[in-house]
Amino acid sequence: MRYLPLHLDLKGRHVLVVGGGEIALRKVTLLLKAGARITLVAPEISGALKETLRDHELLSATYESSHLDNKVLVVAATENETVNREVSGDATAKNILVNVVDSPELCTVTFPAIIDRSPLVVSVGSAGGAPVLTRYVREQIELLLPERITQLAGFLAKTRDKLKDLLPDIDRRRRQTEDFLTTPGAEAAMSGDSVTAESYLFDTEKTVTSGEVYLVGAGPGDPDLLTLRALQLMQKAEVVLYDNLVSPRVLDRVRRDAEMEFVGKRSGYKSTSQEDINDLLVRLAKDGKRVLRLKGGDPFIFGRGGEEIQKLIEGNIPFQVVPGITAASGCAAYAGIPLTHRELSQSVRFVTGHPKDGKVDLPWQEFVHPMETVVFYMGLGGLATICQQLMNAGREASTPVAIVSKGTTPEQQVLKGTLESMPGLVARTQIQTPTLIIVGDVVNFSAQI
Repeated sequence: MRYLPLHLDLKGRHVLVVGGGEIALRKVTLLLKAGARITLVAPEISGALKETLRDHELLSATYESSHLDNKVLVVAATENETVNREVSGDATAKNILVNVVDSPELCTVTFPAIIDRSPLVVSVGSAGGAPVLTRYVREQIELLLPERITQLAGFLAKTRDKLKDLLPDIDRRRRQTEDFLTTPGAEAAMSGDSVTAESYLFDTEKTVTSGEVYLVGAGPGDPDLLTLRALQLMQKAEVVLYDNLVSPRVLDRVRRDAEMEFVGKRSGYKSTSQEDINDLLVRLAKDGKRVLRLKGGDPFIFGRGGEEIQKLIEGNIPFQVVPGITAASGCAAYAGIPLTHRELSQSVRFVTGHPKDGKVDLPWQEFVHPMETVVFYMGLGGLATICQQLMNAGREASTPVAIVSKGTTPEQQVLKGTLESMPGLVARTQIQTPTLIIVGDVVNFSAQI
């Protein structure tokens, strides 16, 4: 390890920047975030730098070694290699930390790629040799760090002295904090609920054993449509309860050692009742587990998420709900069908088309406006009834209809027809569930895309 990673406190300290152009501006912006007092020297100084450093010292001059006096750090940000080498040599001779942009061999300190969740700061370096790689690694780490981890870091800093008084032994204190980070208290801290967070952090007797439940929308199938928050919780969960609409490629993103349990409904197989799922969520959480309830689409759009959180509330179980891209928006977009269009559809309606007791009983008269798109979820089994009832209610038999099968996945199929023709088309086509039915003039617009 050539470079020892240290976080340097520059607040109020004097830093010299040599250079007056765009390269210098990038470094100046970062130094200002750290609270440095900057002296900038260059024969010509850009207008942007003058504006940025209007409260700092600007010297329109050629660099001299005397400019290093009383500085803790110097940054050479010029395109003149001779000047850069001179700055590096002078700083090294005076034991002043020096960074020369894009010249690691002239540096005693390098600027890492930074993830700023102050007071939490993560830095990634490559000894100055692979800056593009360090930025790439930073981006991967950022995917795993929730934005609100800032609040968690602030909470731990604020409670540190109190925890020291409670647990003077450093090893015991470290274990207590590690345990806290796996409890719902950490999530409470990120949400700003310091009272709940402290109840977990200071529970040295470990009387609080409840876990937590995450109701997460898995989207319509493409794992790249998962939200960042969904991915973060998928890596945190210990037990995963998933349904039939969650694609295998989405499940591949779950933490490898998590316990997986299918609780969906498949034709020809015994189904897990919603009541049993509700009870299982409560039982697992009371056993101290972090439970991921992974649902296709969005938990609150025909996902019965409301019933599940009601049971969790009754059981006093901490929970989070993470919305997902619902099938209507995801499948329609991948099929090239805009759900609304200024000239074709001014509203959209989501309807469950799943037959109940063998019947699709809906307020059909409400679905006949030609400027409204109607999207039926789970409607393939009742397709013939849906088409006939819409025509009976007054919708034109020539109204365009699209059925999207396995939308957003590599196996996606799109079948187009009309209210009159679609039942016959489906009867002659091997189309597979899950499907989405889109009714309205916007279906024909996809031919232009």
